[in-house]
Formats: sequence, C-alpha cells, structure tokens
Amino acid sequence: MPLTIGIHPSVARIVPPERLESELTDAAPEATVRVLDGHGDGRGGRDVTVDPASVGDSIDVVASFGFEEWFLDAGLEWVHVVRAGHDEFPVEALRDRGIALTNSSGIHGAPVGETVLGYMLQFAHGLHRYRDDQLDREWNPRPWGESFTLEGERVCVVGLGTLGRGIARRADAIGMSVTGVRRTPAPVDHVAERYSPENLREAVSDARFVVLAVPLNPATEGLFGAEELAAMREDAYLVNVARGPVADQSAVVDALKSESIAGAALDVTDPEPLPQESPLWGMENVVVTPHASAADEAFPERVADIVGENVRRLESGESLANQVV
Repeated sequence: MPLTIGIHPSVARIVPPERLESELTDAAPEATVRVLDGHGDGRGGRDVTVDPASVGDSIDVVASFGFEEWFLDAGLEWVHVVRAGHDEFPVEALRDRGIALTNSSGIHGAPVGETVLGYMLQFAHGLHRYRDDQLDREWNPRPWGESFTLEGERVCVVGLGTLGRGIARRADAIGMSVTGVRRTPAPVDHVAERYSPENLREAVSDARFVVLAVPLNPATEGLFGAEELAAMREDAYLVNVARGPVADQSAVVDALKSESIAGAALDVTDPEPLPQESPLWGMENVVVTPHASAADEAFPERVADIVGENVRRLESGESLANQVV
C-alpha cells in the first residue's frame, strides 16, 4: 500500500500548502499527497487546527509546522516538521507510540547566512535609518564617522550547526574575523577561534557582532541574559536568528535603553508575533523581522526532497534522514 501524506494547514505560516503539495507529489510520486482541511489563521498565528474526525485513519504521514494532540492517536507512522525547530513536539510521547519524527534541518544555512549578513551591513552603513528617512521623504546624511566596514570586524557566532556555519562562511568571505561558540572542540571551516559555552562571556567580549544561532532546548533557553549582554562592547550589535527564548528579551530591552549595546536585529522574539506594545518596535537601532530569515523560494522543494527521500527509506526499511525520534 502506498503511503498517504497529509499536509497540515499550519505549514501556511511559511509556505502555501498547495505549493508544498505540488513539490511533494513530484518528490514522492509513489505516495498520495493531500492538504488537510483546517480552521484558523495559519500565517498570522498558531491557532490553525484540523478536525481529527475529518482525517480518521486515512493518512500515514503528516507534514506540519505545528503540533496537534490528535497526531498521537491517528495511527501515524511518521510526522515531519517543515522547519528545523521541533521544541513544541512531544518527543517522548511520539516515541512511546512508535511514531517517527523528522525535521527540516540542514537546508537553512544559505538564506539565514545571507540575512545575517544583511543585518550586519545595514547596521554598519546605517541603511535601516536611511530607509526610515525615505518613508518620511527626508534627505538626512549621517556623519561619516558613524559608518564602518565589516572587513576586519569580529563576529562571534553562538552555535555552529547549519545556521552558524552558513553565517560564518559568509562573514569570512567578506573579511570579518569569525569566532564561534560550540559544545565540541572540533575545527569548523571559516571559524578562526572556538570557545566552549562555559566561556560564552569571554567569547562575546571583543566582538562587534554577536549572532545567536543555537537550537532551542533546555540548555539554551535563557542562554543569553543580562550578564552576557553586559559582557558585550558598547558598540556591539546582537543578532538573534535562533529562537526568541534563547535570549532574555527583557534584558535585551534594558541593554538597548541603557545604550550598553549599540543595537539589535531580532528575527525571533518571545512571544511571537511580537506584541504591539513592545518597546522594541519603536527603537531606531533595532530591526525586527517576522521569523523570516530562512525564507527562500526554493524552500518547498528542499523540504519535499527530505520527505521524498524518507518515503523511499521508510518503504525500504532504512533509517530516516533528519530523524529526531
């Protein structure tokens, strides 16, 4: 019997479900692929749901952005998360029920790396301020001394997985001095110096840019707080492309208000979406993007390639790629 893959409508937060359906149909022609009917706003929030009665036992695999409790009791063989982060998926409960869990890690290095490079360039040359001036029809050149080049500046990348390596490669290519923080001491291409997490404050103390690129787990939640921010240079910028809870957001706001750091680029916040009353919205030296650093027109195809390969592996009894459980 061919597998039936159900696409959960929550994937609309990052890709149109119908586009993913088309790519999956090409990547796994031996499987049946369909978009599940849902309720809620899949792009704007986390409240999109599917009535389990409409699914029954008709699907074998779910590709989803978010988790629903009915996944555990629908007779699924496998759940694929269409993003790298899987912290809201109950790993132990899935394991207890014999349901495999895979994610989409390994495909975001290029878009996230380029986005981080863009953040650093706009801070170095004040491009974000000029964009604000354009909206107000203002011709407002800054003093030359407020701009600097990235060449020769130090960036500390906290987390050297797929995202961190993508950032390091691009920073190194334009002549930045790249240091990194990771648990293991193994060498990493494009990273000149490595620190252990225990030496995080030392690692960030001389960097013009500190980039958070770790996954969210119990060890990284709250990793970057008031003491780590205090260790940064006053002319340094914080970039967070990890997950919102990796940084203490209140401490980040305090550091920005007190001008103990120069600015921040936040692609992730806690919570998401960022509440309208957050002071971060009104800070000129802050760039907020809506968890979009991994956006890439080729994203649906890359996710489909992972799922298609795993369909083949599942049917041949091989271990799955990107398997979490």
